[in-house]
Amino acid sequence: MTVLHRRELPPLLGAIHDPPKRLYVRGVGGPELLARPAVAIVGARSCSPYGAQVARMLGRRLAAAGAVVVSGLARGIDGEAHRGALDARGHTVAVLGCGIDRDYPAAHAALAREIAETSLLVSEYEAGVEPAPWRFPARNRILAGLCLATIVVEARERSGALITADFALEEGREVLAVPGEITSALSAGTNALLRLGATPLTSAEDALDALGLEAHAVPEAARDPLLDLLPGTIDELAASTGRSVRDLAAALSGFELAGLVAEGEGVFRRLAPG
Repeated sequence: MTVLHRRELPPLLGAIHDPPKRLYVRGVGGPELLARPAVAIVGARSCSPYGAQVARMLGRRLAAAGAVVVSGLARGIDGEAHRGALDARGHTVAVLGCGIDRDYPAAHAALAREIAETSLLVSEYEAGVEPAPWRFPARNRILAGLCLATIVVEARERSGALITADFALEEGREVLAVPGEITSALSAGTNALLRLGATPLTSAEDALDALGLEAHAVPEAARDPLLDLLPGTIDELAASTGRSVRDLAAALSGFELAGLVAEGEGVFRRLAPG
């Protein structure tokens, strides 16, 4: 565990109105990871399957392009964003609302360990501090403060994700929202953000533009024999190729970035050239 004092905070976080007095850091990514271009992906805990799919796709594609994906380790959108970044073998930062030694929720203990193996978990709370409802809105200022942009995938009218978006707006950071069905309560918060002037996010490229990043091309990708096995799910491809799910997810993410593959409901399909 590393402790960063206020003068050691990454520039974006140190510049917010109420920076933490200290930041506890756990993992192997190194504190310098916190100074890299980052984007927050947040949203509902009880998200829809569509929201989960979008969050994981965004995490995967943004991490593959070199962005650090930041979220709060919560169930739903947060967890899927972290998993997407890990799928792409990229970096992700989990901002905790409890002591740095706590993995909350307990259901995400394995995910927290996986993040710590390649990236970072951070908290302004020292070891032993229990999670409490008021700590999570407070930690959202750190989540937004680390990032150039915040993406809200799904959010109810009174969602904590909207607090993160408010912090981002107060600091003059970009806020993007995924448009949703007007009949869905899970879209009430995101559609409200759009009415207030948030940038509509209709593809990963919208977020990459906000960060000033470009999707990485995949040289000779069109010749990869893996493409000949599509359509299929990652599990089906793993069974037929003997490759690991992590390896396949990284490859498929690259194909998506190159415009060779599209994913829907867990099934990857090859796109026609041009």
